[in-house]
Amino acid sequence: MTLFEIESLTYRFNRITALDGLSMTIPAGTRIGLLGANGSGKSTLLRILDGLYFAESGVVRFLGDALTEARFGDNEFAYGFRRRVGMLFQNPDAQLFNATVFDEVAFGPLQLRWSAADVRARVMDTLERLRLAHLEHRVPQRLSGGEKKRVALASVLVMDPEVLLLDEPTDALDPRSQSQLIDLLMGWADGSKSVITATHHLGILGDIADRCFVLDRGRLVADRTPADILQDEDLLDRTNLIHVHRHRHDEGHVHSHPHLHGL
Repeated sequence: MTLFEIESLTYRFNRITALDGLSMTIPAGTRIGLLGANGSGKSTLLRILDGLYFAESGVVRFLGDALTEARFGDNEFAYGFRRRVGMLFQNPDAQLFNATVFDEVAFGPLQLRWSAADVRARVMDTLERLRLAHLEHRVPQRLSGGEKKRVALASVLVMDPEVLLLDEPTDALDPRSQSQLIDLLMGWADGSKSVITATHHLGILGDIADRCFVLDRGRLVADRTPADILQDEDLLDRTNLIHVHRHRHDEGHVHSHPHLHGL
């Protein structure tokens, strides 16, 4: 079953083209790595898939429904979509606005009019899974960057969405927290749901994705497995996903080798 279908998608910020005639198909139940250097269009695409931005030209469909402003004007459709699709922003401050961590994670379930007992149970279970229970009474805005990121993720996962859109989820996390987050995402819903992760950190690619799309200046330039992507140094170099280290030895020889971002 096709989850997202994108045809000739173009989107501009003022006169700057962020996505340029982009076309791709994302099957349901897959783990997708959305790769590209800064400015490649990854974040813009995620926001369009989340119904926050809308195509200037072309079309984006979710399970056959075109994602347009008019479609989101239908409350029934908008409610169902928001229940099924959740997004983690690159900057967690864009998602945190409640007085405590508990209130932050409880906000979504409360909008669904769950019972107080169900909200409490689901929130505490989610906080425990993300090792945040000890912070439930803290003010989110006063947490560290990594803690904010995990609280923002908890506020999404508590809703148990069918589709998870992640924008640079490991940014601002220390190595141990990165590993814990990756383990969580690998086991989330036993791998039965759809996860689309935008990243330029190639070191996590094999753990988070089964298929990868590479964007460069708003265009799709590759659609392959993680292993194929990581072995193509020419592609990674052209799309600014690796850089070359050069070393001068004592005898004057210069040696160079590629370096993967995130490793």
